[in-house]
Amino acid sequence: MPWGWIFPLIFLVLMVVFMVFMMRGGMCGGSHKTSGSAETPRETLDRRYARGEITREEYQQMRKDLEG
Repeated sequence: MPWGWIFPLIFLVLMVVFMVFMMRGGMCGGSHKTSGSAETPRETLDRRYARGEITREEYQQMRKDLEG
C-alpha cells in the first residue's frame, strides 16, 4: 500500500491545528490577553459594575474593601 503514510500525516496535521486552536482560546473560552496583561481586581470590579452585575452600593463596598 504505497499511500499508507498519508493517514498518519493527516492525523498529525489535524492534531497540530487542534492544539493551536486550543492554545488561542478556541473552545475553552479563554481570553485573548497574554499572561503579562492580567486584569487587576480593581479592573474586574469596574467591569462588573459597568455591566450591571453589581449595584452601586456593592461596588462602593467592594472598592473600599480592596483599597484596604
